Amino acid sequence: MQTYSSALTKPLFICGPCSAENETQVLESAYMVQSLGVKWFRAGLWKPRTRPSEFEGVGSKGLEWLKKAKETFGLKICTEVAKPSHVEMCLKYGFDALWLGTRTVANPFSVQEISESLKGVKDVILLVKNPMIPDVKLWLGAIERIEKQSLTTIAVHRGFSLIENTPYRQSPLWRIPLALKQERKDLMILCDPSHIAGRRDLVKDIAQQSANIGFDGLMIETHYDPDNALTDSKQQLSKEDLQTLLNDIHFPKNNEINTSLSVLRDEINEVDKDIILAIKRRMLLSEEIGKIKKEDNLPIFQSERWQEVLNSIISQAENMGLDKVFVKEIYEIIHQESIKTQNIIINKSKE
Repeated sequence: MQTYSSALTKPLFICGPCSAENETQVLESAYMVQSLGVKWFRAGLWKPRTRPSEFEGVGSKGLEWLKKAKETFGLKICTEVAKPSHVEMCLKYGFDALWLGTRTVANPFSVQEISESLKGVKDVILLVKNPMIPDVKLWLGAIERIEKQSLTTIAVHRGFSLIENTPYRQSPLWRIPLALKQERKDLMILCDPSHIAGRRDLVKDIAQQSANIGFDGLMIETHYDPDNALTDSKQQLSKEDLQTLLNDIHFPKNNEINTSLSVLRDEINEVDKDIILAIKRRMLLSEEIGKIKKEDNLPIFQSERWQEVLNSIISQAENMGLDKVFVKEIYEIIHQESIKTQNIIINKSKE
């Protein structure tokens, strides 16, 4: 397996636990990362949780642990900051990079305050995760505020919170980071496959997808005992899983090759998921309609109603430039399935 001596050599790997939990856990995880040739170590100290009853990190107590990991294993260290006081403490302990989390990036006031606290700071890298909502301008705005202090910035894609994210914890929406890359071709972009996947068995696939479309590296959550981690235990990799990922992942030499094709295919996958979910919802509605028709003694097939629906759909299709014959065939199949579903409901009611 390759090792990377330069701090920002591509591909860049940043690995470590979601949260620093105790000194032993930090040092064991740091040793694990270093033994696999990774040069950058991450661990969250301040963890903004949805509910205050959840583990919110050890806070400033963990600064010394990460500093010790840096000195013992020769690692570059980084953690998340959410306010100027965090920045100040991290700088005193020699952190090499800081990152802004998705909640912070969504608030320009917070980003501005952090940016101002970095005035005059040199040789610290700022990693900027995407906001929860798929808004390229909001993400770019946070990056630009940090860059006003003449600091090196790296974008980190960690997925987006949508209503339906199946099968992932967060939707990748690859077109958003690619739009950012198109806007800023000079900007390094890493992928955080851990937060996108939400499950360790999906992390490797997401990581490879990001490499295929031209990302510059990965930020991966890994823990020496992931099943007992205090935060995000399901998505953190063991040493064996991390080693397999690092050994197997392939970053194309020419990131321009097939980038558009990969993005479009991933977009189609997302659209297909939406189509299946929409069909499922339609069949559930058909079940409810079947119950009402049974109660009111109405026929399942109502010709005039169906013709009205079909004409409306075909008209919409033509207005959108779609082939009306193609759309008609699709909806006739859907309609037949709807009739079958209503029949099943009515027959069950008779039993």
